[in-house]
Amino acid sequence: MRKSRFTEAQIIGMIKEQEAGMPTVEVCRRHGLSPSTFYKLKAKYGGMEVSEAARLKSLEDENAKLKRLLADTMLDNVVLKDLLGKN
Repeated sequence: MRKSRFTEAQIIGMIKEQEAGMPTVEVCRRHGLSPSTFYKLKAKYGGMEVSEAARLKSLEDENAKLKRLLADTMLDNVVLKDLLGKN
């Protein structure tokens, strides 16, 4: 997955600028992103505070780690079943 150029704090700051009344086009121009990217970020981070965004990031990282562990365990299980089935 591509890493964002902006931190969660910067993204939330952009969203707050837009919510404070600055036109979306002006926010996008100031920060160098397209309106479609802005709206995608707003859908993900809208209504969050910086601490909540950091917590979301840590939960996403933990979830990815657990998915990898599960996949490794399932693969080991399949290999063991194959070995036992052939004997």
